[in-house]
Amino acid sequence: MPLFWNQLFADRAWLKLLFEIVLLIFAAGVLRSVARRWLRRWMENADNRFRHSLAMLDRAVTPILLLSVIAVSFHLFSISAKTAGAINRVVFVAVLAVILYYASKLALISVNRWLEASPGRQSVREPVQFVTKVIFAVFSTMIVLENLGIRLTAVWTTLGVGSVAVALALQDTISNFFAGIYLRLDRPIRTDDYIKLDSGQEGFVIHLGWRSTRIRTLQNNIVVVPNNKLASSIVTNYALPESPMSLTIPIRTSYSSDPDHVEQILVEEAAQAAKEIPGLMSDPAPFVRFIPGFGDFALEFTLICRVESFTDQYLVQHELRKRILNRFRKDRIEIPSPERDTPVHVFRV
Repeated sequence: MPLFWNQLFADRAWLKLLFEIVLLIFAAGVLRSVARRWLRRWMENADNRFRHSLAMLDRAVTPILLLSVIAVSFHLFSISAKTAGAINRVVFVAVLAVILYYASKLALISVNRWLEASPGRQSVREPVQFVTKVIFAVFSTMIVLENLGIRLTAVWTTLGVGSVAVALALQDTISNFFAGIYLRLDRPIRTDDYIKLDSGQEGFVIHLGWRSTRIRTLQNNIVVVPNNKLASSIVTNYALPESPMSLTIPIRTSYSSDPDHVEQILVEEAAQAAKEIPGLMSDPAPFVRFIPGFGDFALEFTLICRVESFTDQYLVQHELRKRILNRFRKDRIEIPSPERDTPVHVFRV
């Protein structure tokens, strides 16, 4: 039998080469199946802390074996020692890149698990993930370049000179980037919060980006605010420390009105409205204060109630004012208007 194979391959070198490559692929396939079976068996019995590591190793088996098959297959051909050395280096760098890639994935999984362990760490999720990716990208690039025989001294010198020009050109971008990190760490605003800037813009925060923050106004327009502007602005956040907020409605009546009667009407109407109007809270109960008090032409009261969120105040004010007006008309309570002196013109004939 061996004589048959020798005679078959003697005049057909290409057939021998093809047979060896197929045999090599078959052996790699068997080794892959055995390795993945062992790894999955270990994963079933492993602790949760190591299960992700074994899962990444399971994914890395296939590309590493594939690169190994390619490297060995090249050596089956008649190539020079220099070419063989170059192929070995390229394959080694490719395997190293695969290992570094899956190591970065494993690091990100570990970082995510650490972030999920505490609710307070969620605000720094994006910065931590970004820094982790940058660190792995930089070190992986350095390792690959070193193994390719590229000296990094000249690279660092070039980067050192060029970084000054890049920093000046991207000054605003860098400023916005670090302001974005500050906003995530300090958390003066959050997504879905209703805020108002000292420049007058107000609305719901819909996106906290690295360069800018987007605010959706009540008119359904988008206001884009650079992070460095937002970080240096005076911001009123109507969702902190909680969404429910107090609503004050000024009411004026004539001096002939009984203050106790007016107070009773306002409290009754507000208490009844709290059962019917969405967003108006019944706890704490609405109340009235005789403040500011004695106006120039009217008694001035303030109805104080609680709404569930900033935007609920518009419907609540709308409905409450209609109810109060109807009740005042029913109980004959006058709402005075300011008196204005009309100039009298005298014409001489």
